[in-house]
Amino acid sequence: MITIEAVSKRFAGPKGEPVDALTPVDLTIPAGQFLSIVGPSGCGKSTLLRIIAGLETPSDGKLTIAATGVARPIGFVFQEPVLLPWLSTLANIRFPLDTGGVPRDQADATAHRLIKMVGLQGFEDALPHQLSGGMRQRAAIARALSYDPPILLMDEPFGALDLLTRDRMNDELLQIWRETKKTIVFVTHSVEEAAYLSDRVVVMSARPGRVRAIHDVDLPHPRGEATKLDPRFHQFMATFRRELK
Repeated sequence: MITIEAVSKRFAGPKGEPVDALTPVDLTIPAGQFLSIVGPSGCGKSTLLRIIAGLETPSDGKLTIAATGVARPIGFVFQEPVLLPWLSTLANIRFPLDTGGVPRDQADATAHRLIKMVGLQGFEDALPHQLSGGMRQRAAIARALSYDPPILLMDEPFGALDLLTRDRMNDELLQIWRETKKTIVFVTHSVEEAAYLSDRVVVMSARPGRVRAIHDVDLPHPRGEATKLDPRFHQFMATFRRELK
């Protein structure tokens, strides 16, 4: 689905000097895979995600996304939900469809289906400030799914949530992934989150960012509390922590 070949990124520093954010990265992400990228702050995780999304241009290298026949193949979920504060939950989720010219009845049907998927029934008319942090992030995920992109990019979407809410959102995200079969690329600081969610984990080094290791996480699905008691789960976390040091 996504092929990254020798992609690097260089920014201008405070005095105009070149600063390497990413050294050449090579990575292939198959369709339907849940891949997490974990690494220290400033290692280029978010930069790589933004390059995949087309929000940043690589300084060198090549990025290829397989043809999908979909006009908008990528959905993006940011760390902050960035919902429009004057729109209801339903209208926020429907917004990409409204701006894309989808008929209102069809857009409403899609938004209501997604509201049910993310567990926001009863909050269709609520404004963002009336929702909890976890609920706002659910709405943001539903909005990113509204036009049915085959690829979902997520940049530390649960980093600002408390631990219990974060655990619940992880389970809900896995359920969404099982239902939609989308390719998900997920950036996180948490080795536990990466081990729990992923088919494959990319561990990046400190800046300038490079791929330090790639691991297949062969823990069985569906995942739940039993996963967190599996000795292999703790082995994966220990390996990721060791490589991050």
